[in-house]
Formats: sequence, C-alpha cells, structure tokens
Amino acid sequence: MEEQEFGFETQAIRTHIDRTSYQEHSTPLFLSSSFVFEDAEDMRASFTEEKVRNIYSRFSNPNTTEFVDKVCTMEGAEAGYAFATGMAAIYSSLAALLSSGDHIVSAGSVFGSTHALFMTYFPKWNITTSYFDINEPDTIESFIQPNTKILYVETPTNPGVDVIDLELLGQIAEKHNLILIVDNCFATPYIQQPMKYGAHIVIHSATKLMDGQGRVLGGIAVGNADLIRQIYLFSRNTGPAMSPFNAWVLSKSIETLALRVERHCENAMKVAEFLENHPNVNSVKYPFLKSHPKYEVAKKQMLLGGNIIAFEIKGGIEAGRAFLDKIKLCSLSANIGDAKTIVTHPASTTHSKLSTEEKLAVGITEGLVRVSVGLETVKDVIADLEQALS
Repeated sequence: MEEQEFGFETQAIRTHIDRTSYQEHSTPLFLSSSFVFEDAEDMRASFTEEKVRNIYSRFSNPNTTEFVDKVCTMEGAEAGYAFATGMAAIYSSLAALLSSGDHIVSAGSVFGSTHALFMTYFPKWNITTSYFDINEPDTIESFIQPNTKILYVETPTNPGVDVIDLELLGQIAEKHNLILIVDNCFATPYIQQPMKYGAHIVIHSATKLMDGQGRVLGGIAVGNADLIRQIYLFSRNTGPAMSPFNAWVLSKSIETLALRVERHCENAMKVAEFLENHPNVNSVKYPFLKSHPKYEVAKKQMLLGGNIIAFEIKGGIEAGRAFLDKIKLCSLSANIGDAKTIVTHPASTTHSKLSTEEKLAVGITEGLVRVSVGLETVKDVIADLEQALS
C-alpha cells in the first residue's frame, strides 16, 4: 500500500509496526532496555548497521519507531527521531547540525527556553544568533552572514500567535543554502506541513496537542534523511531519547489528533470572536480572525487557526493578574494543547524575567493573556472568561 493513497486520519490510525506472534490489534508496550541477538554475526552486523534492527532503547525501540513513523507520514518527512521533551528535540537538532563559529538567523519571537539556548548557552561554544522581527520578513536577508547555517522560526509563535510566510522562508533558505528549521508545535501536522514549503527539519513538542491531555512529555524532529542521520547519531551518544511508554501513549493519542484539533479550533474561533467584541479587551490575535495582521498568510498555509489565542486586557499587568485570580473553570498552568482550557499571563509568569524592552520586542505587552482553548463545552469557557473580565 502506498501512503499517499490514504487520508490523514487513516495514516494516523493505520501506521503501525509489525504485529508480534500474538497478532494483537493494538500495538503493545515494549518496556525493554535492550534486545537480544541470534549469534555473534547477527550482533556484529547490527552494531555496524548492516542490519536495521533494535539494539538498545536509547537508539530505537518499537514504540518510538511507530510514533516517529506516524509523524513522518503526516509531515511528509523522510526520517525522524523521538526525544524525551520538546526542548530536547530543539537542543539536540541544533547542537547536532551546528559547529563552533556558526551563526543562526531566528525570529525574535521564540519560546523562552529556545531564547535561552540562543543567548546564554550557544555563545559558550562560539555559536551566535541574530534575531529578526517576525512581522518584518523583508529584513531577514539583511541578517544573513557568510557563516549563517540555520534559519529558525516558530509559526504560529509562542505566546504572541504571530504568523510568518513559510513559502518565503523556503525561498530564502534555498537561495542562501541554509537549513530551515520550523517549530510546528502550535499547528500540529494536521494544520500545517512546513516541509511542503521548503523546511528541512520540523520540530514538535509532543507534550502539547499531540498528547492532548497533559499526560506525558515528548519531542520529535523529522525531516530530510541526511540531516536526521546527524541528529540521530548525536542523540544516540548523548541520550535524550523518548521513553517507550511515552511513545506508546503518544502513538495512541495521534489516532485522534485530527478529531481533537478540529474541535479545539472550532472552540478557539468562538472564543476569539467573543474576546474581539469584549469592551475590556484591547486586541485579539488568532490566525483565522480577519483582524490578524497575517490572516491571508495563515489561510494559505494553515488548514485551521489552531487552539491558541493571545489577547490584551485593558489595564496592563495588574489587570492581567486580577483576571487570573478571578478564573474559576479554566486552569492556570504553563502547559498548552490540553483537553482543559488553560490561561497564562506571560508578563508576570513565563516571561517575567525579560526586561520591558525584551518583552515588547517579542510582542509581550503587560496585559497580554495566552489562552489554550480546550475541549470543554465552549459556552462554559466563554462564561468563565466573561466573569473574569468583568
């Protein structure tokens, strides 16, 4: 059977490893640290990779293989590797592909821990980063240097929900022979496939919508086989592998990804429209609202708008804190992509260590609130936001 014959949901459900002799219908857990060999020659050939087989679960495991295969199929990627967390996927991918003296061009709007990698840790190894304004993509080429190796973005961004044109990024990467890496966590492979537009590596925090219920941590990088090979060898030796149990959970979760994401997005659209018309809200950012600055770009490259909304409360940081204190139904948490709706005030929590100038540079105002819209009855979510905004 050729993969392209089937739809997204079929691929998500029917991509699985070979059945064991027990002929199970649902893939079992393989909670084994290691695997045995038939004889000395089998062991030798396996370690020299003349044979493709499981040796040790830090390298590969049937459960992680199934999870990786599913994401590769959905993203249109040649290969992949699964990690313990999303940040392990980001760090390991970058560390595997970069050398001392290399340069990264990145959108300034990146996750806080990614920012820490770029600004605090990579400079220790003489790897530098230049940030461009994600809302000024015409400036990207001006940041490219002779030693630039990677072009890095999130779209939509965390937490500002900004969007950038992936097709333009693919063209820039090809023109300058750069590796384009896209954090596709907010969109999931169901909403957006960056490799269609020229991305070489796509990264996800599987902790978010891929799991969808706040149960396990996980990360994954998929992409071109030669680049993934480098990432695999780095990770095989440094040890950030995903556990078989988490891979098993995530592989099951992906079977319902399309259904869940559709409802997340349906709910998010209704919440975004409610917020846009609320008198105590200055502004709302949601990719499929026509008021979003990159609405046309979002419609071009995204199937749906996602489940993350950013809105600014009138009254600044104190109004933001007061809003959180009034929340009753929704959760106050740092996670996103959960079945439960989550609200966060970045200026006083996740991004509180940034200066005012640094916050504004990545679109974080004092009154900005991020909402990860869940799967509850949407009128109940809206009612909770309404009473907290009053």
